[in-house]
Amino acid sequence: MKALIIGKSGQLAHELRDEQPNNAEVLCLGRDDVDICSVESLDNAITRLSPSVIINASAYTAVDKAESDEDAAYAINQHAVENIAKLANKYSIRLLHVSTDFVFDGQQSKAYLVDDNTNPCGVYGASKLAGEQEIQEHCPENSAIVRTSWLYSSYGNNFVKTMLKLMQEKPELGVVCDQIGCPTSANSLAKFLWKLTEQQSIVPIYHWSDYGVASWYDFAVAIQNIAFDEGLLKEKIPVKPIPATSYPTPAKRPNFSLLNASESYFIESSAHWTVQLKQCISKLS
Repeated sequence: MKALIIGKSGQLAHELRDEQPNNAEVLCLGRDDVDICSVESLDNAITRLSPSVIINASAYTAVDKAESDEDAAYAINQHAVENIAKLANKYSIRLLHVSTDFVFDGQQSKAYLVDDNTNPCGVYGASKLAGEQEIQEHCPENSAIVRTSWLYSSYGNNFVKTMLKLMQEKPELGVVCDQIGCPTSANSLAKFLWKLTEQQSIVPIYHWSDYGVASWYDFAVAIQNIAFDEGLLKEKIPVKPIPATSYPTPAKRPNFSLLNASESYFIESSAHWTVQLKQCISKLS
């Protein structure tokens, strides 16, 4: 198997390289290697490398910035995805594309199924949904959209690293307690994506998150407790629950975006998010 990972500098791409199967030749392209907004540039790269699988780990993920940078968000999250989908279809390449829980509006109170109605509440989620629709239109066969939530890793910039930094700098923190979802290790997502490359047939949409449920406040408290136990933090600070209304942001976020990933667990087993978090923090320490 020859796998092409698009978006080589992100946390997921690093985890995909760490977890690559023994039988996989892995090629990674970033913005210095290919312009995914150009069909010609992308076509040249794909014909030169001739992969059997493409994993699209590239995305515009600055949720708040997207509200004022709409063109850039749609360029990466929709139009570039359209290019990738068309070429994957043209050359009969399996395409795995990573999407987000932000395609949902967060108005329901039970975990979202893959066929639940989408209704994004901000530019980021809307642009990611538009990318999903491009795949379904231009590469409906041998492709899968994998929605995930609250992704973090020992690589890159993410909530875990931000919290660890703030916990060493601030006397106390207030963290939103009324937005509910599930923290997901990019490492576990990488393992699931590699499993999908091996499946004889795949379905159009999967949900992947680690097991369990949490608020951002729960997540922050767990980060501090585990990091203190691991010796990464010398002392604990007060972490206080606050409502989202006390922390206004340019982008509205779903209040509840838990994904039902039970079908995906038949393909790759999952651990509770606290177990995955401990592994990540152990790696950092």
